[in-house]
Amino acid sequence: MGSCWEGIDESRLLIAPVPGANGDGSARFLSLRHPKTGVSTSYLLCNGLLQELHWFKQPYGSWFLGDYVSEVGSLYTATPIDPVFIMLPLFEDARMKKGDDPGKFRQLDEILFVNDYPGYQQLFSIARDCMEIVCESKEIGSTKFFRLDDKMVFAWLHYKVCQLKQTLPALDQNYAAREEKDTLADSVSILGEYLKDDPWLKLLCDHFKLNLPEAKRIAADIEVCPSAIESPVGSSNFSQGKNTSEKKTGRNVKQAKKAKVETESRNIKEMFTRASRRRN
Repeated sequence: MGSCWEGIDESRLLIAPVPGANGDGSARFLSLRHPKTGVSTSYLLCNGLLQELHWFKQPYGSWFLGDYVSEVGSLYTATPIDPVFIMLPLFEDARMKKGDDPGKFRQLDEILFVNDYPGYQQLFSIARDCMEIVCESKEIGSTKFFRLDDKMVFAWLHYKVCQLKQTLPALDQNYAAREEKDTLADSVSILGEYLKDDPWLKLLCDHFKLNLPEAKRIAADIEVCPSAIESPVGSSNFSQGKNTSEKKTGRNVKQAKKAKVETESRNIKEMFTRASRRRN
């Protein structure tokens, strides 16, 4: 869905799912910490699924929205992100691990209480459903407690790497022509965009015998967010072996009618680099 709304000085154009089309009908913007940098970042919670926002703008451009012309040619898109990535830093801090001590079990509402970030409270049901993939849990009466488990986190990350490694060659023939070790490095570096260097990215690099600085450099060159990052709630369970690469993308959606190409205008697809493009 493409939608726009009036701001104080200018309009905004967002391509996102239609609220209510396949969910509870709600949509709201949340301010959360980026899982790698900790910087405040905007996300969209729509139909019970968490979406990350991407911003794009050409030096010169505008949008024709019906009879209205938006002079600001910027574009926002919302794409699904596996909420485990977003929750991982919170659960890591909450267990208060020291040395060989595995840490403490904590209640979910305690873990999701973050000063100046009330948006995490909106993710309670999502966290309850998805975080057992990387956490030990136990119930005392009607209360459930969670504790992040290093082995479970690594198993989940290992599965994500393998999933990406299988998905990347299918995206483009240039990826398919790459050597296996290069595809592996790409897969780890893509995940590294959502992981703190210590311990998780370093753990993956050590396991796959990759150089950490090189993996971080590769991540800066990759302009794609494949399916392993986009796994929605429910498909995070790698034990089921579900391959999210089968999920339809926007390119597979049938258009209602053929787009009219205007002189000196650009098709929206031309505004995005191909998944296989890398900076020199």
